[in-house]
Amino acid sequence: MTVTASTIDDLIQNQNPFAGHIVVRPQQIWGKSFPDVPSINAHASNAVFDAVDKVSKGKRETVGITITAEKGLGKSHIISRIRHRLQTEDSSLFIYMSKYDNLNQIKSLFLQSVASSLRAFGSQKVMQWQEIAAALINEAKQWNYTPQQYINMYPGWLSQHSTKAIVHLTESVLKVKPEITNSYIVKAILWTLSPVHINYASYWLSGLELAQSQAEAMGLPNPKSEDREGEALSNVRQILDITSYYRVPVICFDELDIADAADNGFLAAQVIANLVKDLYNSLKQGVLLLAMYPRTWEDQIKALPEAEAVVDRLASEQADRQPIALKYLNSDDIVALVSQWLQDFYEEHQQTPPHPLYPFDETKLRELGKSRPTVRSVLKWCAENFVPNSPIIDNPTNSTTNTTTTTKSTTIHTVQPYFDNELANVEVSIDSLMEEEATITDALWVAFNSLIGETVEGVTIESIQEVEPSAANNGFMDFKIIGNKNKVRIGLDVVQQDRTVIGAALGRLIDYKTFNLTRGCLVRSKIISQNAVLARKHLRLLLQQKGGEWVALQSQDIKPLLAIYFVWYNSESYDLTDEQIFDFIGQEKLAINNPLIREILSDPSGQEPTNLTDDGLPISIPQSVANADNIALNL
Repeated sequence: MTVTASTIDDLIQNQNPFAGHIVVRPQQIWGKSFPDVPSINAHASNAVFDAVDKVSKGKRETVGITITAEKGLGKSHIISRIRHRLQTEDSSLFIYMSKYDNLNQIKSLFLQSVASSLRAFGSQKVMQWQEIAAALINEAKQWNYTPQQYINMYPGWLSQHSTKAIVHLTESVLKVKPEITNSYIVKAILWTLSPVHINYASYWLSGLELAQSQAEAMGLPNPKSEDREGEALSNVRQILDITSYYRVPVICFDELDIADAADNGFLAAQVIANLVKDLYNSLKQGVLLLAMYPRTWEDQIKALPEAEAVVDRLASEQADRQPIALKYLNSDDIVALVSQWLQDFYEEHQQTPPHPLYPFDETKLRELGKSRPTVRSVLKWCAENFVPNSPIIDNPTNSTTNTTTTTKSTTIHTVQPYFDNELANVEVSIDSLMEEEATITDALWVAFNSLIGETVEGVTIESIQEVEPSAANNGFMDFKIIGNKNKVRIGLDVVQQDRTVIGAALGRLIDYKTFNLTRGCLVRSKIISQNAVLARKHLRLLLQQKGGEWVALQSQDIKPLLAIYFVWYNSESYDLTDEQIFDFIGQEKLAINNPLIREILSDPSGQEPTNLTDDGLPISIPQSVANADNIALNL
């Protein structure tokens, strides 16, 4: 096609490939990632690839690797590179954990991260769970079908044999794998090949509780509440050992440099380090990867009791038992990085630039390397200077952030590109985000804090408070909204997951006296089963006698709040202030016009919402969905 300078300049004026893309989010780890230059810090990623190769060939059983780097130097970029490279190969599975909402229940959180990670697509373009399930059946039955073929055949098998099909397959697997002690985990993994039951199977494998009718229909016992942590650790070891028959599990822990602490005083990195030590000692095989700041390694990991034993396992392949340090960018790295980003950008828009680095100048880009910048600072600098025939105006390490950026005649708020990028990430991962109670709660907390001083639905919001007394609350209710000169005191609780807690959560929401409430508000997208007797009793009290409310959580309402929350959460990396973010929330009316926010603050209807989702599905498969292209399953 014919391309003119004005065509490319118009494109540059209206599209900025660097804006809002300076922080790698979990969505980029799993999905489409940023452009990558494999030569940058190749020593770190190659160490992981070499470890996978050694384990898969039986030269090592378990390998521990720790990567250290200062903020913005590219730890998550390396992890993304590792994930996407491994996705093209058949030798490994990738597991990723970056959220540590409750360090006192780290084993349960880790189990949930394992189950969630194995939902991601592997090398065969199906979920990693389904790859393992197919491998189990192929070995047990001496077949050689692909996961997709089994997915196609399952509806016919279930239509013909119902649950007996899964029982038969489970028994067949256990005959060839008698060392597997938990038959229910095998059964749940095999259920993942059923399109109708994959969500329930992975939910159960996460250690969470199914509706009793659904659990009974699938032949899966719900977890016991007495020792959830012990049960979680046992289950995660069994799952990882089962995956190890066919793939090397690569288990990555990211975002460890947070100040949160467990009740025993250990910080997040220390809690994870102890968990990794236990995994290293107990797993059949695997590669354990951690990423952290150098000071986290020095101040926290090396300060642990029995630190030498921990360090030996976290850096097992390094002769000096030291982490692998990432390097700052040099001039060649910067040119290669910017060139790759621009190549992807121009190819996507079918444009041919005057030269590969346009609108930047190679000589001036190389000068940036003299300051040893980070990946993040270079990308941020490019975002701020991406204009036609851009003059080089400053060093990336000294860039500043204004409230607005002017492009042509349009004034764009500084926060806008970061919000747009996070909203795109939310869109592709909203199904999993809808299960993350803590993340939804945090998003609502940010939104309500941005509204302090505003009047919404007749409530003038004065403050957002923690719930006291904390001992009586025991972490159930999330926060209180105070308004109208303390005459309105709304206790809010987001409950999306475990059904064992819904009764206890509602019990707090109706206890107005203890928690000094005028209204309790449940936020939830799913029905509450009629079989949950205590929960239904509390719900009737909340809605019919206490003047409380149940607000339906809808994905379209929470998406923008999640997006701006992620901007706020990453504000330090984005070099944004709370003032800028709250200014953007107000300018775009993200909170004040949000239907979920307004419904929480509006007068209660006293009715259950009608737009709820149902967790339970019948076990039988309609004949209309049974696949005719099938093989016989002889029971």
